[in-house]
Amino acid sequence: MKHYEIAVIPGDGIGKEVVPAALDVLDAIAEVHGGISFKYTNFPWSCDYFEQHGKMMPDNGLETLQNFEAIFLGAVGDPQRVPDHVSLWGLLIKIRREFEQVINIRPAKYFRGLDTPLKGPNDFDLLVVRENSEGEYSEIGGRIHRGDDEIAIQNAVFTRKGTERAIRYAFELAQKRRGHVTSATKSNGIVYSMPFWDQVFKDVSQDYPGVQTTSVHIDALSAFFVSKPHVFDVVVASNLFGDILTDIGAVIMGSIGVAPAANINLNGKYPSMFEPVHGSAPDIAGQGIANPIGQIWTAKMMLDHLGHQEIGQHLLKVVEDVTQSGVKTTDIGGTGTTKQVTHEIICRLKR
Repeated sequence: MKHYEIAVIPGDGIGKEVVPAALDVLDAIAEVHGGISFKYTNFPWSCDYFEQHGKMMPDNGLETLQNFEAIFLGAVGDPQRVPDHVSLWGLLIKIRREFEQVINIRPAKYFRGLDTPLKGPNDFDLLVVRENSEGEYSEIGGRIHRGDDEIAIQNAVFTRKGTERAIRYAFELAQKRRGHVTSATKSNGIVYSMPFWDQVFKDVSQDYPGVQTTSVHIDALSAFFVSKPHVFDVVVASNLFGDILTDIGAVIMGSIGVAPAANINLNGKYPSMFEPVHGSAPDIAGQGIANPIGQIWTAKMMLDHLGHQEIGQHLLKVVEDVTQSGVKTTDIGGTGTTKQVTHEIICRLKR
């Protein structure tokens, strides 16, 4: 029996609803397949915690999380109470940066049972690898002066080490998939960082002669995600470009409520963290109608990361079977509640 210690942070808003649902599903599939089990330790770190303690997590929070095998996160944010830059940088981004989760992975595929807004989806199945530690989201910059003379400077930082490891990770994934990597660039407009990105992409590609490559400017690539997503296999992008592309990927699937993500630590020093894309959705929190699929698909990505790809594939197939049968939440055209959809997934897993 392989046993996993998982740190659970439901966080804010609908995270408190979809995380328990996903854990129930994880326990169900562990029971069905046997050989694995999970122990969950819950942490109440959130905007509620901030209002009580003046911080999003305790000072020793990272030290507490360090010994777990994975972190399962729901959502962070409640801008009516805590500014987003405070909540995100105090918890989500703090964990990403301090735990060296340098790669972010977000899949997008034609999902059976979902009504995609695309006219001809052609069974697209792509994976975006996003550099997750530097680039346009670096913390270097500042503001000076006030009034009409005020200046804000934000520096984008691209290191060869950070750029190469993201690109190389994409090539490694492509070798296990359909053998094609697309690089998101903008070297016709961003004069230093993007030609550098292109050069590193070219250098790394020499080590993977069996993988086909394409380099596409981000504006055109964003359009192609809508017009012909089926042509893409693995897409590698900088921090900002990857962020934009993966939201498009979520929308073309039919709802951001189904989109999962993984923040991967490569050196083994710290745990990786798994979170859905949808955020805390305070407008529907507490109503019992949140879509649990994004969090459940995120659990599937955690299973993959822990080495249980076959179990993960089984889980995703069952989720698609459920949506195709019409048991869906309102955001994707159904009438089901969070609990009803979760219950149906668990029932089908146990049949």
